[in-house]
Amino acid sequence: MAETTGINEESDSTIAQIIETEEWKLFTDGASSSDGSGAGLMLINPEGQEFIYALRFEFSITYNEAEYEALLAGLRIAKEMKIEHLQAFVDSQLIANHVLSVFKARQPTIQLYLSKVRELVESFRGFTIEHVQRCQNKKADALSKLASITFAYLAKEVLLEVLEKRSIKAQEVHDLIVEEENTWMKPLKEYLELGILPEDKKEVRKVRIKAPSYKTMNGGLYRKSFLTPWLRCVDLN
Repeated sequence: MAETTGINEESDSTIAQIIETEEWKLFTDGASSSDGSGAGLMLINPEGQEFIYALRFEFSITYNEAEYEALLAGLRIAKEMKIEHLQAFVDSQLIANHVLSVFKARQPTIQLYLSKVRELVESFRGFTIEHVQRCQNKKADALSKLASITFAYLAKEVLLEVLEKRSIKAQEVHDLIVEEENTWMKPLKEYLELGILPEDKKEVRKVRIKAPSYKTMNGGLYRKSFLTPWLRCVDLN
């Protein structure tokens, strides 16, 4: 054991470095004011590349709830991206302590948010959360404030989404959806499932542009969304 101590220490150090380089970082911040509510989040991959998102909430929300929505959005995106190891940084000490079980959530709404966070955390092989000062979270902070007022001045490379309802709201699922045979969805479904394109050249172009945002599942057509599950498409009627 004495002869191999140095080798083991070096090996452990190498393994630790490999694990560390696999970790992604997530910075989130929420904002709520009389002008509106929004959130900003930034994912950073092991190579240091930044992925920036902004959300605007179309519902009344408190500051702590906005912070939770921001964290949930980041966790959902990380899960969709198949990230396994994630370090989360939030500038809300209360939320960090809730997740770490240092503080107990007492308000019913906050308890629901915390439960949703813990459910998503189970998706990762490794997860840590840490409270950081607002000055260490400037980009997410600025995005959340800007998104709470307007999207007009956000850069084109920032992915945007508007949430019309809370992340903790139970989603209604209708098992039976009766669709007409000839609807706006038919050309997309035929192209995605069979590779068949319309005869009209203009329609061909439209279908090819739209197709990457859609996919078929269980005979239905679904539209992609950045921060929410796939959206079921239905006929206009």
